[in-house]
Amino acid sequence: MQMPTPSADILARKPEIVARLRQVLPAGAVIGDPIETKVYECDALSAYRCPPLAVVLPTSTEETATALKACFEMGVPVVPRGSGTSLAGGALPTEDSVVLGVARLNAVLETDYENRFIRVQSGRTNLSVTGAVEQNGYFYAPDPSSQLACAIAGNIAMNSGGAHCLKYGVTTNNLLGVKMVTMAGEIIEIGGAHLDAAGYDLLGLICGSEGQLGVVTEATLRILAKPEGARPVLIGFDSNEVAGACVSDIIRAGVLPVAIEFMDRPVIRAAEKFTHAGYPDVEALLIIEVEGSEAEIAEQLGKITEIARRHNPVELRESQSAEESANIWKGRKAAFGAMGQINDYMCLDGTIPVSQLPKVLKRITELSGQYGLDVGNVFHAGDGNMHPLILYDANKPGDLELCEAMGADILKLCVEVGGCLTGEHGVGVEKRELMHSQFSADDLDIQMAVKDVFDPKWLLNPAKVFPLNASESRRQ
Repeated sequence: MQMPTPSADILARKPEIVARLRQVLPAGAVIGDPIETKVYECDALSAYRCPPLAVVLPTSTEETATALKACFEMGVPVVPRGSGTSLAGGALPTEDSVVLGVARLNAVLETDYENRFIRVQSGRTNLSVTGAVEQNGYFYAPDPSSQLACAIAGNIAMNSGGAHCLKYGVTTNNLLGVKMVTMAGEIIEIGGAHLDAAGYDLLGLICGSEGQLGVVTEATLRILAKPEGARPVLIGFDSNEVAGACVSDIIRAGVLPVAIEFMDRPVIRAAEKFTHAGYPDVEALLIIEVEGSEAEIAEQLGKITEIARRHNPVELRESQSAEESANIWKGRKAAFGAMGQINDYMCLDGTIPVSQLPKVLKRITELSGQYGLDVGNVFHAGDGNMHPLILYDANKPGDLELCEAMGADILKLCVEVGGCLTGEHGVGVEKRELMHSQFSADDLDIQMAVKDVFDPKWLLNPAKVFPLNASESRRQ
């Protein structure tokens, strides 16, 4: 993966840049020591690393604006960072950039149960948003697997989803408004505590823009009343393709579970060893959850199990207690960490039509044999959001490049069958050179023209999203 050539001028001016930032920001807000900035050299796509010039950690929107304005005036690129859980390299620094982390922006600013919204600073973690309202019977719906650690800022940047997005949608469906700071230091507000804002849908433009247009410091989020109840069913199959066909049939039947999650044998075994969740040793596993009243749950599960039995499941287990439900989800939520204990891997993120699941799963198996790299599949099957985990040896020369090539083939396959390059992880650095696979040159030019409006000097989150040659030619 190629990184842009750092500006020799900016590198030479590091002492001046750090001094200027320390002059305009409170004590402790600026980190310039190379040993301390090393912590910020990568995000969860840890195969790629680059130490930043410096790190800024503001505690308010105003401090964020001050930092961005100073960097804008000095011509220094800025990389916005939430909690660093990006799996696409979305927060990977360049050598001549300042990382602006929002971790200290973590307060709850307003809660309104009558109008069902909560306003928080963007560094607050996903799970803690629900934690702030659950005692009153509410929750925040998007639930990425990293929800314990990931920040709302990153969720907005990548339009994150999660296991329950099949019913409740992804971040954009649960975001009402933002306060954002442009690269020039201007504070703007978009949307608000209401369903739809007047005029152009700029909120839809911001959500999923990967830190290319501004730094979100506050977010107004929709909160929902907790359902009466929920119950998962665990279904095991003797092949990935059959499990994929079962998912396709459930969606085709018009049943809308709150979640349909898929795990294959390598992931099942790793998760079981790590969590002892009681998973069967099968080729493929579906976790399907429904919610509502007892009558609604019984009706939905009846339809789902009827469809599943047509595919001759090896095991079909309906949860009978809260403890059993927790165990069923325990292994799925811990799957990525469990796989990380046994091997280096790269987690992909492509989206396909649900009807194409059997075909794509079969082709991934073929590519695994072709490249000689094992693959674990764990993903949100209900909306076709694939997460193949390609296993490789980070210490073996050439293995990372082989993994990248195989990943590119899988993502191109997603586009070929009518899907797209990303569902919730974003493009980052991981997929930027594949953007031509999905978008024409004119499409990309229009997207880059939007960035020109918000960030004319192309200083925000450099080397991300757009093919490197195109983005570098745009920088002034």
